[in-house]
Amino acid sequence: MHLLRLRAMLSTSLRCTWCSPLPSHRLTTKLFSSSSLKYSPWSGLQTWRDSPLNESRIWGPNGPEPPPLLSQPSSIEIGDAPMALGPSSLAELGAMVLSTSDPLTKSKISHIAYSKWRLENLPVGVAEPPGRPARPPKPQLVSPKEIPAPKNSGLPLNAYMLHNLAHVELNAIDLAWDTVVRFSPYCEILGEGFFADFAHVADDESRHFAWCSQRLNELGFKYGDMPAHNLLWRECEKSSDNVAARLAVIPLVQEARGLDAGPRLVQKLIGFGDCRTSNIVARIADEEVAHVAVGVHWFFSVCQQMGRAPCSTFKDLLKEYNVELKGPFNYSARDEAGIPRDWYDMSSTNTQDKNEKLSEVYERLACIISMENENSSLNKPPG
Repeated sequence: MHLLRLRAMLSTSLRCTWCSPLPSHRLTTKLFSSSSLKYSPWSGLQTWRDSPLNESRIWGPNGPEPPPLLSQPSSIEIGDAPMALGPSSLAELGAMVLSTSDPLTKSKISHIAYSKWRLENLPVGVAEPPGRPARPPKPQLVSPKEIPAPKNSGLPLNAYMLHNLAHVELNAIDLAWDTVVRFSPYCEILGEGFFADFAHVADDESRHFAWCSQRLNELGFKYGDMPAHNLLWRECEKSSDNVAARLAVIPLVQEARGLDAGPRLVQKLIGFGDCRTSNIVARIADEEVAHVAVGVHWFFSVCQQMGRAPCSTFKDLLKEYNVELKGPFNYSARDEAGIPRDWYDMSSTNTQDKNEKLSEVYERLACIISMENENSSLNKPPG
């Protein structure tokens, strides 16, 4: 299951088209046909991959829009000193993002890094990630049980929910870049498309954080005004040596929870009377489908390369890494992203098991009836 074991299992003959560098990041879905008949890739996945750079990092009166006087900077001011983006590979750029502590600067550098890689056709390269991402002095990181209730947070409900979402999005930037950097030594096995997808995810998350930060500022608050938990990064650390576990734990569990929670959060914000924030949250939830779909795609790919059944491997990994699946589930969004229901829904699994057992019974009955009819015709007296 570990990457070293994965590398040992792969021979040159298994390094097929999807393992080689793909400038256009086009990936066939045929490789899933033998892995699972239940996998249905998100219909928008290739369109998302082929989309141009998204510069709409401002939330305008009618939704996302690019900032005024849009340009493509090659450096960004950090404090009083400009820092040129000197790294010459995607992995080095990602390590730089991970080492940036200021949240807004991290968000901006993340976008510049992804833009530079795409526009300059840089290689994936190899880099060493920091032990943990750089973080600002605030928010104070506490255990989930120590997070204050909305009435004790000092923030109104809409700002409280938006602050929690901003924290998730900031962590998501680091989670995506850590995946790029940490597994960069295995580019020959995983293929450039793997790193292209997760760098793209990081760029999306940086834009989401920018929207959340802007809206918090409009409400008179800022990221860091209340404590936050470090649960998301702890889940990431669990899977630091196992690419299959990273895919299972982060996109297929953590990001999928965003699909579940998004609609409920939108309704709460509408009930609170904050339609502008609800629109931001709804847009973010819609865009998270792509991130889960990316996780599903690459999880199937890795399982196929290892000769493992995706469903049982997913469940085994969650058990091994002590990761809990929690409902209620947004079935429609999860279906759209391509997560088979029997991976996470026990009722679906039980129903499937019953159906499979019934099918076996029916087949046996049909066989018995066929044999009896054949025996009957053989034993029937002539004339």
